[in-house]
Amino acid sequence: MAHTRAIEDGSPAGTLTGRYLITLGDDLLGDDHAAARSTIQELTGISSVTTLDDLTGSSDASARPNFFGRLGIAIAELDDTQLQTARDDQRIVSVEPERILRTLDGGLSADYLKGFAAAANFLSGEAAAAVEAAAPPSAQFADDDKLTWGLQATGVGNSPQTGAGVTLCVLDTGLDLQHPDFAGRQIESRSFVPGEQVQDGQGHGTHTAGTSGGTATPSSGRRYGIASQAKLLIGKVLSDQGSGSDAQILEGIEWAISSGAQVVSMSLGADLNEVSAAYENAGRRALDAGTLIIAAAGNNAKRSQGNVGFVGVPANSPSVMAVAAVDSALAIADFSAASSQVEGGQIDIAGPGVDVYSSWPMPERTKTISGTSMATPHVSGIAALWSEKTGAKGRDLWTQLVQAAQRLPLPSGDVGAGLVKAPEN
Repeated sequence: MAHTRAIEDGSPAGTLTGRYLITLGDDLLGDDHAAARSTIQELTGISSVTTLDDLTGSSDASARPNFFGRLGIAIAELDDTQLQTARDDQRIVSVEPERILRTLDGGLSADYLKGFAAAANFLSGEAAAAVEAAAPPSAQFADDDKLTWGLQATGVGNSPQTGAGVTLCVLDTGLDLQHPDFAGRQIESRSFVPGEQVQDGQGHGTHTAGTSGGTATPSSGRRYGIASQAKLLIGKVLSDQGSGSDAQILEGIEWAISSGAQVVSMSLGADLNEVSAAYENAGRRALDAGTLIIAAAGNNAKRSQGNVGFVGVPANSPSVMAVAAVDSALAIADFSAASSQVEGGQIDIAGPGVDVYSSWPMPERTKTISGTSMATPHVSGIAALWSEKTGAKGRDLWTQLVQAAQRLPLPSGDVGAGLVKAPEN
């Protein structure tokens, strides 16, 4: 068998685990998974092929599936002979190394970002010159005592929808389950990180859950939550150090689909300029099941230095919605990755992602941070509002979001269809 290197929680995104993701062709994926199980055993030597459903009700909380049946993906260690055999097998779509992914917050303070304002404005100004005469001046937004600037800019404050009847899944570092702003909410939670509970020891997951599905009436301060009455699925797929394996994330997606989530929010990724066949398969099969996966495009740009970056994994999968970040002037964020040339590497939509105020583990309660991680839950929460309003799911929900987006005087390669907008009535 292949030697598996021990992975430290702080490993950089893209680090290999020593295992492989095996994406099976659709012909193997019958209702009983018999053909898939047999093929996996044949190729990997695994004696027992186990799915998430097989482990439901198990007394062993540490047991993990090695086959994600709804996604058509298995995970295994392979020696060199097994690896070549699997790659040569016509029943197999792809075999790729399992990697570590991380949170995608920008880690940039407001003061730091302000230092790049002149350069960023110059870079975006030339691209917008052709439409500037016909377009109104860029709107300016700021947090007030009632709403964050992001909720103002996206129209959430004027939307009658609340996300009621919609299931919204946040796959991240978990949630502070004792946070007062989540008291009384319908929350189902599960940890996919070995040895760690759902309780968020990092903060990122509490922040993204707060934006996408937080309360409309926080215990103090201004409103920051969007889908305030949605059912929340909180899947801890990243550790308290902010990292997690592909298997943990894919298991979270499998759980979300099995739990009937209409929207999955993933503010995570790796800076890899290539498409993962496993995540594309997961995204496609999720859409088929009526689940829209929304992911952060990435923070690898340094636009003020002439580097526009590229959309990373998994947001660059054609069947996963990629989200860019804009600031309160609706200009592209300095760190926000641009579309790449790989198939599926396009930015699909943009959300508020600079100086975003939301929930944070107690006793701090709230915090303001930046990143495409912060833009993504704006889109996810608003997706839940649209799903409530129209009943749309999957591909129809994707179409609804991009059609309703506010066009911006910026290249589509930076912001896709434009700024996500909530339904007005």
